[in-house]
Formats: sequence, C-alpha cells, structure tokens
Amino acid sequence: MSLHRLLLRSLRRSSSLTAAATSTSQTLIHQQPQPTLVPIRTFAFSSAEEAAAERRRRKRRLRIEPPLHALRRDPSAPRPRPDPNAPRLPDSTSALVGPRLNLHNRVQSLIRAGDLDLASATARQSVFSNTRPTVFTCNAIIAAMYRNKRFDDAIALFQFFFNQSNIVPNIVSYNVLINTHCDAGRVDVGLDIYRHILANAPFSPSPVTYRHLTKGLIDSGRIGEAVDLLREMLNKGHGADSLVYNNLISGFLNLENEAKAIELFDELKERCLVYDGVVNGTFMDWYFTKGREKCAMDSYKSLLDRQFRMTPVTCNALLEVLLKHDKKAEAWALFDQMLDNHTPPNFQAVNSDSFSVMVNECVKLGKFTEAIEVFKKVGKKQGSKPFAMDVAGYNNIIARFCENGLLSEAEQLFGELSTKSLTPDVNIYRTFIEAYFGMERADDALQMFNRFVDSGLRVIVSFANKVFDELVNKGKAGECVPVLTKMGEKDPKPDPTTYEIVIKGLCKERLFDASRDLMGQMVRYNIGVTPSLREFVVEAFGKEGRSEEIERLLEANRPGFGAYWPPSGPPRMAGPPRMAGPPRMAGPPQMAEPPRMAGPPQMAEPPRMAESSRMEEPPQMAGQAST
Repeated sequence: MSLHRLLLRSLRRSSSLTAAATSTSQTLIHQQPQPTLVPIRTFAFSSAEEAAAERRRRKRRLRIEPPLHALRRDPSAPRPRPDPNAPRLPDSTSALVGPRLNLHNRVQSLIRAGDLDLASATARQSVFSNTRPTVFTCNAIIAAMYRNKRFDDAIALFQFFFNQSNIVPNIVSYNVLINTHCDAGRVDVGLDIYRHILANAPFSPSPVTYRHLTKGLIDSGRIGEAVDLLREMLNKGHGADSLVYNNLISGFLNLENEAKAIELFDELKERCLVYDGVVNGTFMDWYFTKGREKCAMDSYKSLLDRQFRMTPVTCNALLEVLLKHDKKAEAWALFDQMLDNHTPPNFQAVNSDSFSVMVNECVKLGKFTEAIEVFKKVGKKQGSKPFAMDVAGYNNIIARFCENGLLSEAEQLFGELSTKSLTPDVNIYRTFIEAYFGMERADDALQMFNRFVDSGLRVIVSFANKVFDELVNKGKAGECVPVLTKMGEKDPKPDPTTYEIVIKGLCKERLFDASRDLMGQMVRYNIGVTPSLREFVVEAFGKEGRSEEIERLLEANRPGFGAYWPPSGPPRMAGPPRMAGPPRMAGPPQMAEPPRMAGPPQMAEPPRMAESSRMEEPPQMAGQAST
C-alpha cells in the first residue's frame, strides 16, 4: 500500500472520531444541566517555582545519598593506574581496625604501665611483620618518650618509623617532633621541620605547630621572631589562636612590656568574638605577682562579664591562679558555677582535673573530710548533672590520702572505685603497695600486689623486682612463690632477674623444694638462667647434698640457657645439634652429662670442646642477658 493511501485513511479515521465525540458532547450538554466550572490541574506542581525547588531537592538528596549503582564500581572495568607523582597520605582512623588495632592497644597498655622500652620494642618489631603499626601507634610511643623527657629516644623513633620504615607521618607526628626539639633547646631544628612541612607535606601546619614554635622561640629569647611567626600564621589564612597569642603575651609580660602585651590582647579580641580565658589568667598571674591585685581582679571580672561558656581546661587554669594567690572565695564560686553549668552531653563544664585541683587544696589545708565532700560534690542548679568521676580522679585523691597516711580512707575510696564500672590502673596499685611498705605493712602490700597480678595489668620488670626484693628482705620469700607462679602462667613471662631474687631468698630461708619448683618453671617456660643464679643454686644445693638434682635440672634447661650466649659463628646459631630440642639431647650421642663430658673421647672432639668452653664463659651470658 502506498504512503499517500495510508495518510488518507488515517485522516478519515481521525475526522470521524472527532465528529462522533462532538455530537456526543452536544447531546450530553442538552440533556444535562450545565455544571459549575472547576479548574482542572494538568501539572504535578502548582507553579514552576515549586517544580524547580523539587528538582533541587532531588539533586541534593542524590549528592548526599547516591544510588547504589553509583557506589558500585564495575568489576569488569580496569582499575585506574595510581599516579606515581601523587603524594602519599598518612593513615586515616579507618586503618585502626583488626590486628592493627590490637597492636595499638597492646602498645598503649605498655605505655600506661610505664614500660616504655617494651612498648618501643613491640612497635619497632611490628614494622617487620605482616601487622605494621599505624601512624597513631607510632605517635603514641613517640609522645610517651617526650612526656618522660627522653628526647633522644623520641627523635630516634621518629627517624626509624617515618624515615626508615616508610610510614607516612601526619601533622601530629611533626608537632611532637617540633615540641621535642624546642624543649631540648634546638628551636632552629624545629623551624627547619616547619619549613619542611610547608614545602613537602600534603597538609598545612596546625595551630598547635605555631604554639610549640612560638613558645620555643620565646624561651630562647627570640620573641621578635615569634611575632613574625604569628604574622605568618595569620597571612596563611589560619585563624587567630588564643594560645599562640597567650605565648606572646606571657613573653612580653615577662619582659615588663605591658603595653605590647595589652596591644596583642586587644588585637585578639578584635579578631575573635570568643577567645580562650587562659589569656586573662596570664594577665591575672602577672598582676598578682606585681602586687596589682585590683588590676588582676578587674581582668577576671571582665572575663566573667562576657559570659563565655568556658571549657574545663580554661576554668582549671583560672582556679589554679586564684588559689595560688589566696583568692579562695572566688575560686570556690567559680568551681560551684562550673558544677552548675555541667549538663552533659550538651556541655561539659568540669573534668576530673577540676576536682583534683580543689581536692588538693583541701588536702593542703589538712581538711580531709572536706576533700571527700568536694570529691562527691554536684551542682545545685536545676538541669545540672553530677560528674561521672573517672579513674584519674580516684587516682589523685587516693595518692593524696596515702601520702598523708590515711590508708583506711584511701581503701574505702578504692572499694568504691571497684564497685563502679571502673578498672583500677597501674598507678593506683603502685600507690597502695608503696604506701603499705612505707607503713611497714608487708602483708597488705603482698595482698595488693597479688590483686595487681590478678587484674591482668602489665607488671613491669623494675617494679616487680622492687616488690619482691622488699618482700624477701622482710622474710616472706615463701609467700612470693604463688604470686610469681601466677605471673609465669601469663604472657609475657617474668624476667630471669625476677626469678633470681625470689629463688635466692628461698635458698637463704632453706626452702629448697620451693626454689627447685621455681627453677622447674624456668625450664618449662624456657626462661634462661643467669650466670649468677646458676652459680648460686649449684653452691646452695651442693651444701645440702643435692647437687646432682640441681645439675640435672640445669642440664635440662640448656636450650633456654644457650639463648643467653652471644653469637660467635654460624655453627652455634644455625647448627642442628646445637639448636636441637630435648629429644635430640636425650639421645646417647647428644648427652651432655658431666661424666661423659669429662671422658677422654669427648674431650677429643673439637665441637664438644667448643661447647664446653662456651659453658665456662659467664661474662658472655651476662652480656646477652642484658640485651
């Protein structure tokens, strides 16, 4: 059929349908009454503006919640090749999961226990394992070294982790390094690190960076360069940081340049509608020192008149200044105001340090009952909530009471801590144990140390040796055996020097069976026997006619004992006969009994001669044990 015929047919059909519809509508109009006209809405929206608003809303929603197909990458599509010139970025918090999180927690627990050497070794060894440390773990151990004034160790760890081990540092890493150099008097090195951040790092310096640098420059007598650094910070687009200004203000006040300090303070108030009240505390402290009490209180009242919602750190600094200069009424009023404003989770106005400041003031005045009342004090304002005290707060008040001989009150607070969902930390146990020894209560010290071991907290070698030495000197070596046995059942195992202290004490008290059992534990746990301990037990057991018994036990400990020898050649390190386990030693050719060692055939074998000569080198064992 031709095209023009199809067109004619469609025209005829549409005209007939139109005519039928027209006639039908006219008939209905004549038959029915005319209805009221109602406007028919032919669009989904009442106006074009409403439609545009809906389109914008949908686009915003797609940006916030993209469809799932947009999140899924096509598995068949090739992965984009990484840009080799793109800078490597430091770890994000999402990397701190799984085994890396377990490693981080283990290092943190060692830091809290005070065993920084083992924490450092654990973090360094993990670099060569499948579970490499995150930048957060590296920062934790470096910062712990800095806090303990071990500046050289902190710098060496930064060099190892970030320069040798190819871990990418973040701004916190650089800030700790800068602070370390500044406190060590090497502020120029800190400035070089700051320039390195500007030139190479994929991030900018933070306000904390400028705080450390300005403080280091002021401490070095270079306050002019500190002012230039402040101007550089502002020119780079950073906000006016109150603590950077506070460093400069404190520096000028110490130089008796009050006019410049006030000028900087006015500049800070112009740049910030809300600033940190620590600056007022700096002015107050200087005014009080100069005997200008009225100026100090005017500065304090001007801060209160602004009605800032001050953080606990700021309020704690003000409390310390007021108490230092005998403004106790104002200090207690500020503390009560902090308690009234404490409405977590909306706003936290106090912390455990706030309570510690006021508790220490009560203890200083000898008001111990009032100290406990302050420790449990709550706000009176409607809507305020009591502060949930943490372990640090309990640690402070317990330490203050133990220092003043109030052990019964400290024990009550310790019991209260145990009933709450809080776990005592290492410092609390140490405080009690040292206080008990100071009061000649060795039994209580032993009981508390037993609870310390049962808690699962890390007992560092130095503290364990100190406790066992005190107990042995007080004639309680036998009671140390169960505690040391429990320590041996956990990982990491006790140090050989710890066993040596207890075993020597047992032998002096003629408890040879208990000392033999501890020697057996050392064999079972493969803990090397130190040369001094070996010589001591051989002599002690020989005097009792039990030398063969102890010699047999020491020979069984030879594999662990050999671990204390320094390496002197490949045969000793890797030779199968030397590294063999007990079954190989049990064979006739490998027996190392004294009669066979003394026989002429055995003396004629060079390897066994070397073994015998190595057995007679205690200084080498001690050197290896020290490492």
